[in-house]
Amino acid sequence: MPAIPQPSEYHPDLAILAIADFLADPVRPADFPQHILRFRNDRWDNAVGLADLSSEQWLAHFGRFEPLPANLPQPLALRYHGHQFRVYNPDIGDGRGFLFAQIRDNASRLLDLGTKGSGQTPYSRFGDGRLTLKGGMREVLATEMLEALGVETSKSFSLIETGEALDRNDEPSPTRSAVLVRLSHGHIRIGSFQRLAALGDADSMKRLIAYGLEQLHGEPGDGEDAPVRLLRNVVKRTSRLAASYMAAGFVHGVLNSDNIAITAESFDYGPWRFTPLWDPAFTAAYFDHQGLYAFGRQPQAIHWDVVQLAVALRLVIDAEALVPELESFPAIFATDLHAALLGRLAVRPCDEARDRELGEAIMQALGESEVTIDRFFFDWRGGRLRAAATESTYSAPVFDRFRKIIRDYEPVTISKHDYWKMDEPCSMHIAEVEAIWAQIDENDDWSAFNDKIAAIRRMGEAMRDAG
Repeated sequence: MPAIPQPSEYHPDLAILAIADFLADPVRPADFPQHILRFRNDRWDNAVGLADLSSEQWLAHFGRFEPLPANLPQPLALRYHGHQFRVYNPDIGDGRGFLFAQIRDNASRLLDLGTKGSGQTPYSRFGDGRLTLKGGMREVLATEMLEALGVETSKSFSLIETGEALDRNDEPSPTRSAVLVRLSHGHIRIGSFQRLAALGDADSMKRLIAYGLEQLHGEPGDGEDAPVRLLRNVVKRTSRLAASYMAAGFVHGVLNSDNIAITAESFDYGPWRFTPLWDPAFTAAYFDHQGLYAFGRQPQAIHWDVVQLAVALRLVIDAEALVPELESFPAIFATDLHAALLGRLAVRPCDEARDRELGEAIMQALGESEVTIDRFFFDWRGGRLRAAATESTYSAPVFDRFRKIIRDYEPVTISKHDYWKMDEPCSMHIAEVEAIWAQIDENDDWSAFNDKIAAIRRMGEAMRDAG
């Protein structure tokens, strides 16, 4: 499990300016009538040297978007194209967000502070550039849950209610507004490469490849093999992302190529859901009528997006050099998936064949039973059925294969965290999300939201506990 972020001093680094001439446009943030802080990430503000900001300073920087010291003097809206539900769209880009600042953490990793709902940009088209408070609340819950489950995700850094009444076609209107700031390891998307390919801009493509390798993957950015190395990194990381989605039971909902970062850090959460059961057909977006981004189709969807990156890279390298990297995705994903399932189960790997057998047994048992994903991994943490679990739940024949194989496995640790003594696992299903929002919407009561964040972080602590 990822460690808790470590404290760091504030280290601005405006690396993006080296490629901003072809990648971004300076924009102005919206002037909001109100600024009410609803969420401040008190773990990650410390990791980027901003924990000492007062409440008023926080609102100034992340509500009014006054520049951080020695950082970007003006926000930048990024340019990109993308396939949206497999249809190419050249008329997109940062339509309600921008890059606000760049910071190095204590491991010298470059981090971006980007926004959602911060106002109109040249790419807003007919949109108002705003974010609903409900959408911001949902993104905070998604990122906190995914982080606790070990998924590489952007972090919700700040959520500020902004006092505007928004009209939306897909939810009761008018509804409350907000601006979200997310912390992530780069906002460079596959769609950024697709745009340059569509323009035939080979020089800028080479510069973007170099930026991606040097700033986001820690490799030299020059050399004839630079496009191949970039694609190799993206294949490896997106495979791991897809596997972690499956082990978490998470459905992103909109895996378009403009929503896949080349760091493969999950981000931009709209209609997401966690599936209670191992149901490959479970979808998150009401508008995903064909189930293109259903739970079980996410690995293929992400691989398809990576193929679009390779198509774009053909502008600067022969396709033959890229094919082996693309063809490696299925085998890498299969290994990553079994590792992710074993990781959530917290058992030590045996050998590749046996681990594959265990992974298949887990998916078969969950797919053919009514046991929820969260309940299963909670009850079998460490590879042994916990004493408080209901034995009859797992006595059905569908679990026979799993119960036989799991005897060969030892726990990674024996955690003594009291989370494992609870009756129910921490989960994040849609009914609970709606109930949390209802309290906010009807009574301006944030207690359930705050309690849920605390419960999620407690689960994360338990999953990291060395015993």
